[in-house]
Amino acid sequence: MRTIQMTLDEELVSKVDDIVYKLETTRSAFTRDALREAVEQYNTHQLEEKHRKGYLINPGNKEEFGIWEQEQNWGDE
Repeated sequence: MRTIQMTLDEELVSKVDDIVYKLETTRSAFTRDALREAVEQYNTHQLEEKHRKGYLINPGNKEEFGIWEQEQNWGDE
């Protein structure tokens, strides 16, 4: 692991301290988890944006998925 220095406002530090106390963890562990989650959300957003742009450039058509209609089983028939 690597030690880094961060500057945070007092209100945020106070909220984090309340949470880490309740979770019985440390600021560092909480921050690592929060940063991992933020990185995962960022990557997911980037992938979703890539897909969105791809469908704008090359939108699907009705025939593309129509061949699967006979395979659908909705359980109400």
